[in-house]
Amino acid sequence: MSLKAALLAEYDHEIGTTRKLLERLPDDKLAWQPHAKSMSLGGLATHLSNLPNWGGPIMNESAFDLAGAPPPLEAKPSRADILAAFDAAARQTRTLLDKTDAELMAPWSLRRGGHEVFTLPRVAAFRTFVLYHLVHHRGQLSVYLRLNEVPVPAIYGPSADEG
Repeated sequence: MSLKAALLAEYDHEIGTTRKLLERLPDDKLAWQPHAKSMSLGGLATHLSNLPNWGGPIMNESAFDLAGAPPPLEAKPSRADILAAFDAAARQTRTLLDKTDAELMAPWSLRRGGHEVFTLPRVAAFRTFVLYHLVHHRGQLSVYLRLNEVPVPAIYGPSADEG
């Protein structure tokens, strides 16, 4: 199996699992937050919906400087808006994964104010900033849903709500 085929399989799986969770968002609880320092439910879901967009700079550029990163997005007002944004970002990013294994192994650097933070193969940067970041915040979202009595779907195995 090629590196590209493996990455696409991993991407499709994580995107599908994340969408199942986003489909559970309760429109009437999007402003809820578990702590004053935490993102709101809608803010966290909006962040999740935007994460696939990190694929663009990783797949199309040799580096990204965090000093030029846009500010966090304002929370979207509804589950439908969050799902639409997620679906569009996921579709767009999947097309960007049409790279050769050599292109996926090319170095990619993260910078902050011109200083290199690290350099990784492009595929590793994609896994870190898109897939692992998605999994991290998806875990947070599953807790947010549980705290709001929303049934959590099975993710890597059965949940307490679904087998």
